[in-house]
Amino acid sequence: MPPFRQRWPWIGPDLQTLRDTLRPPRLGADTGEPLAVPVGNGERLLVLRDPPLAAPAGLMEPAGLVLLVHGLGGSAGGGGVRRLGCCLQRVGFAVWRLNLRGAGAGRPLAAGTYAAACTADLLPVLAAARRQAGGLPLLGVGLSLGGAVLLNAALAEPGALDALVAVSSPLDLAACAQRIDQPRNRLYQRWLLRGLIRQTLADPLGLSAAERELLAGPARPRSIRAFDAAITAPRWGYADVDAYYAQASALPRLRAGAAASGHRLQALPPVLLLHALDDPWVPAAAAEQLAATPAPGLEVLLSPHGGHNGFHGVRDRAEEAGIGARRLPGSWADRQVVHWLERVQR
Repeated sequence: MPPFRQRWPWIGPDLQTLRDTLRPPRLGADTGEPLAVPVGNGERLLVLRDPPLAAPAGLMEPAGLVLLVHGLGGSAGGGGVRRLGCCLQRVGFAVWRLNLRGAGAGRPLAAGTYAAACTADLLPVLAAARRQAGGLPLLGVGLSLGGAVLLNAALAEPGALDALVAVSSPLDLAACAQRIDQPRNRLYQRWLLRGLIRQTLADPLGLSAAERELLAGPARPRSIRAFDAAITAPRWGYADVDAYYAQASALPRLRAGAAASGHRLQALPPVLLLHALDDPWVPAAAAEQLAATPAPGLEVLLSPHGGHNGFHGVRDRAEEAGIGARRLPGSWADRQVVHWLERVQR
């Protein structure tokens, strides 16, 4: 596909990032079939299942099953998640859209909230998806934090996925928290914090009195780092927020694997990392480090523009010619995901 080119009026990293908020994707009613997947201790995570809208040429079965994971503050019903899911359905993939712990309509099914390394939650979902896929490929696509979640699960469980795409994903959590908490991102920070606090306070099962008092009172967290220190790190068993950021960041393990020149990254399936250099939320430095040290099975696609999970661009004639009559909807990143997943299976 041709390189990404911004489309008027969505010029610059912030408008690219905010486009789906300012102009939500035009999608019909959500017809995803709900499935509650047990994850232990009587708790469940909610998946929305979407069938393929067309079988690949010459095939009577789906091209594979894609587990699609939302980002921080999102859900399986978010516009960007649904739009990408529709693109995947259009080319013959079945899709499972996962609500992470506490997200979306799955809020009452499990206590607590999710983290970048919530592998204990992901592995039962991946096992259920593998059973559903049968002998077909099981693929993962994560948007923003969802990509970090999938990378951590794949690193922990070799063979859990057959291929993986992470779009605008934080590989270095400390650097990401520092970026979001910068003054230029104050509006983003407040929006994210309001959503996280609201989601946590809505927990009907696992909110302690101390947590409720903290989140609802005058001493409530004023930064992403403070929220992670008060809620995320202790809930997921980390000694403190620094331990959480260090141990749940995929970059050190990816970098160590890439340094073993000539060898596929240990434990990982083929991986595509897609990132914009002007991402206002997630620094591109981690992806740039990996791009500078090529490793078999790891592809890094960097775009000068695109914002954070934006990539709302011009449709190039060469792109239209390349896909012929199969004109895919969605953003440039959505189409990159589709084409890469199709290619990696060949």
